[in-house]
Amino acid sequence: MPGDLADLPYARFLEPLDGPPEPEGDYDCAHLHALELTDPDIGNARFGESAFTSVTLHGGTLRHSRFRDVWLRDVRWIGTEIADTTWQDVEFVAGALSGVDAGGAVLRRVRFEGCKLDSINLRSAKLHDVVFTDCVLRDVDFAGSHLRTVSFPGSRLEGLLLDKATLTSVDLRGATALDIADGLTALRGATVTPLQLIDLAPAFARATGIVVAEP
Repeated sequence: MPGDLADLPYARFLEPLDGPPEPEGDYDCAHLHALELTDPDIGNARFGESAFTSVTLHGGTLRHSRFRDVWLRDVRWIGTEIADTTWQDVEFVAGALSGVDAGGAVLRRVRFEGCKLDSINLRSAKLHDVVFTDCVLRDVDFAGSHLRTVSFPGSRLEGLLLDKATLTSVDLRGATALDIADGLTALRGATVTPLQLIDLAPAFARATGIVVAEP
């Protein structure tokens, strides 16, 4: 994975975007840098072989937009709607997402590194070959989502919501903290360590109505 903008295979083709992106825009080899966008309307746009660096989005929508071969570093999303978006071969580095609506999004071969995800709606989303490395996921809602080949090395998972989610080959062993707020039975299809299982035991007991008491 590229560690810097210059490492991108398409770096020499990048050109600064002249003005904010527009709805239904078609952008190839665009570089969005040092932008602060308030309530942007970028719905149904397409970005290919592009980069976002030091960009902040307050509110607004990118609904139904598509991102392919895109690199994002130091990007902040605050209350932005990215529902029903498609992300393929994308990397988020040192980003922050707070109060973002990503319901129904499709993520394939996506990597998050050093990111903070707080109160994110990923209901009914589809994640395939997604890695969260050294991230913090707090109150992230995966209800009804499909997660396949997803892992969380070095990440903290706090207040995760998994009600009616489907997990296939999900590896939780690398998580440094694992707190499931809802949907424990959805862990079928996930792999945890013996220690994580012990930590989850009280929550499993509550979920199944088992009373644990001293004799």
